[in-house]
Amino acid sequence: MTRHPWPAAAILAAGLFGTIQAQQALPAGTAAQTALTHVAGLGSIAFPNSGKAAAQPAFIRGVLLLHSFEYDAAAEAFRQAEAADPAFALAYWGEAMTFNHPLWQQQDRDAAQKALAKLAPTPEARAARAPTPREKAYVAAVEALYGEGSKHDRDAAYMRAMGRLLEEDPGDMEARAFYALSILGSRDGVRDFATYMRAAATVQPVFDAIPDHPGAAHYLIHSFDDPIHAPLGLPAARRYSQIAPAAAHAQHMTSHIFVAMGLWSDVVTANVRASDEQNADNAKRGLPPNVCGHYSSWLQYGYLMLGDSTKAAALLDACFARMSAKPSNSEVGYFASMRARQVLDTHDWSLASRWTFVPPLPADGRFAPGWITISPTLSPR
Repeated sequence: MTRHPWPAAAILAAGLFGTIQAQQALPAGTAAQTALTHVAGLGSIAFPNSGKAAAQPAFIRGVLLLHSFEYDAAAEAFRQAEAADPAFALAYWGEAMTFNHPLWQQQDRDAAQKALAKLAPTPEARAARAPTPREKAYVAAVEALYGEGSKHDRDAAYMRAMGRLLEEDPGDMEARAFYALSILGSRDGVRDFATYMRAAATVQPVFDAIPDHPGAAHYLIHSFDDPIHAPLGLPAARRYSQIAPAAAHAQHMTSHIFVAMGLWSDVVTANVRASDEQNADNAKRGLPPNVCGHYSSWLQYGYLMLGDSTKAAALLDACFARMSAKPSNSEVGYFASMRARQVLDTHDWSLASRWTFVPPLPADGRFAPGWITISPTLSPR
């Protein structure tokens, strides 16, 4: 099954995006920041800073993981940088940033403030410990993110702070990438054409200058994550899978574009890779495989769209087995949605009794049994 509802609209969107992109282009004579640092499996960035040499590997790794939304691993890396250089202000900035998940509408303000307090007890004292104007600007931006006011207002203040930082140095590719993400996060989860195209145009120069930059590819994908604009995000999706094979979320994220374009084989490949990477990391941490999660759910959907109900059912069997081992609320939710999808997409109502679960299901899990009950009695249309 392959759907292509997009050509005419995509051509129009490409023209509009090109106009916005031209307005965001780097000024003449401005180059990407100096030497790039590459970390195998995570990508490349240039982020000059005043930290000690011993802290650099962990800090760069943390920023790369942050760009791929691998927040727990990023926080661990930043804490390693703090241990290597306790006076390194940007290491604490980085740890604090891992507690803000702008596109998931999640933020742990208390944890972020505790991370910043390890550097110094007050915003003024923390600013004093940042030795350069550029680093002071990064610290000031994160202070705005976790300062006073509602989350919406703080998100807006952070976006303005990152915009000012970029205005001071248009060649700061990290400022450009994080500013683009702040634009995406300013809409409280509501997609808005102008805002998302603005974010894409802001980060496109990073993708052009540093093709292995994980944030550039990632934020372009989010900007174009809908059926109309998805063709514009296809180059970034293809590239992102190569940039960050060691980041499970990076592998999965490419499938947002593939789903929107009906590229079902690519959806399957992306989520097999994501699941494998996540479960390999779980094994290192002594955790069981994640068989009832985001990646397995999308993988099941990919198999169903390819007409491979057997492989889709095998994934659901594994998730169902997890229900007998004190599953989390998230796992129960994924089980409910996977069960509903398997039955409704295959129209095999006999499956209703194959995967039964006693504890109360979330609302989307209760819908499917009701539909299964009445569907076989409905007249064909």
